[in-house]
Amino acid sequence: MKIEQIYTGCLAQGAYYIESNGEVAIIDPLRETQQYVDKANKENAKIKYIFETHFHADFVSGHVDLAKKTGATIVFGPNAETDYNAHIAKDNETFKIGEITIKVLHTPGHTLESSTYLLIDEDGKNHAIFSGDTLFLGDVGRPDLAIKSDLTKEDLAAMLFDSLRNKIMTLADDVIVYPAHGAGSACGKNLSKETVGILGEQKKTNYALRADMTREEFIKEVLNGIAPPPQYFAKNAMMNKSGYDNFETILKKGDTPLSPEAFEAMASSEDALVLDVRHQDDFVKGHIPNSISIGIQGGFAPWVGALITDLKQPILLVVPEGKAQETVTRLSRVGYDNTLGYLEGGIESWKAAGKDIETIKSISVDEFSKHFNAEDIQVLDVRKDGEYNSEHLKGDNVKHFALDYINDNMNSIDKNQTYYVHCAGGYRSVIAASILKARGFDNLIDIAGGFGAIKNSDLPTTDFVCPSTL
Repeated sequence: MKIEQIYTGCLAQGAYYIESNGEVAIIDPLRETQQYVDKANKENAKIKYIFETHFHADFVSGHVDLAKKTGATIVFGPNAETDYNAHIAKDNETFKIGEITIKVLHTPGHTLESSTYLLIDEDGKNHAIFSGDTLFLGDVGRPDLAIKSDLTKEDLAAMLFDSLRNKIMTLADDVIVYPAHGAGSACGKNLSKETVGILGEQKKTNYALRADMTREEFIKEVLNGIAPPPQYFAKNAMMNKSGYDNFETILKKGDTPLSPEAFEAMASSEDALVLDVRHQDDFVKGHIPNSISIGIQGGFAPWVGALITDLKQPILLVVPEGKAQETVTRLSRVGYDNTLGYLEGGIESWKAAGKDIETIKSISVDEFSKHFNAEDIQVLDVRKDGEYNSEHLKGDNVKHFALDYINDNMNSIDKNQTYYVHCAGGYRSVIAASILKARGFDNLIDIAGGFGAIKNSDLPTTDFVCPSTL
């Protein structure tokens, strides 16, 4: 028996390759599926089943493409309804992969169809669970993402309470836990950085598995502090339910080099968004007018999903050399399949063609401190709610303007005002500045180093409050 976790850090997502005696099961595959086919071929094995723990909201799974490539059967748990061929399993139904068995444990709560897959080894022993978004290390799945459901999040939380106690906590302490996500995912609020654990340890340390916890306490605690889901979550879940275009076709279209002239013409004719994925330091020094910065080196795909509201938006790319294919792939993982091409030769070719370039002023914290102490200036702190509430720059002229909700709050600021913008380290402040600049806010100054640098200066900040006590 072979179990391999294939973890993708930018999505904080774990897919699984399970092999026994020449047969393979894939659990929660990524959009780019050739890697699983190649792995099976290398082992002279055949992919027999593709198990989906639920309709994922934070990424587009590769189950549909992988089934077409391999003839493998897609398996969902009870209550799932799909627009493509899939086996909808019954609770406790079993599937043979070589000499091992996968047993379906229906664990609704995160979503109605959510299921945990119990791996029973060659000796008949319960070896591991693939818990999807039902159980994480340190947390459980948020119960507010069920698509087209008339149930409340409280109803789903109650279901999750029962699922955990009746299906998972009854298993032996030595059962291995393989979750779908780790720290960084928006599918939970307190996920561990570890990506593999032991059930007994979770029973001891995971707040949601306390033995003496009542249903009412669980509902209150699991719902406390959950931020609204990013706008793309429901759209990705629907793609996973309904199907999507072939990944290789999307990659071929998006990985197309365009001359500056062709790039400019297509931007105009297709009403395309110019997405610049270079490092923020390069973006502020020079970029195409009206382009948006979301650096590929950061939490790229989730920020694209949070900020670009139309999954079908035509997108043109400005990328570091050799990064076009990776960028198109990472966009497709969250459902953005309409990439039209990239600027050949990058920003240097744009400059060489005599095209217009814009910049964003970026200053050090030392320089910002001089302005803050001597002038009546306006500051935008674009960090998340928890970061801001924990500690922030002190002053009536400091406004919390979370990047997550920038599209909803644009009317709360003045285009005639000059704003100094900061985040924690510089990545998100440039994203925010680029969006504001593209929408007509011309008086923007980025604070390099963000709040990390501000804390180490003489600027006044509020007293630190531990996020867990907020």
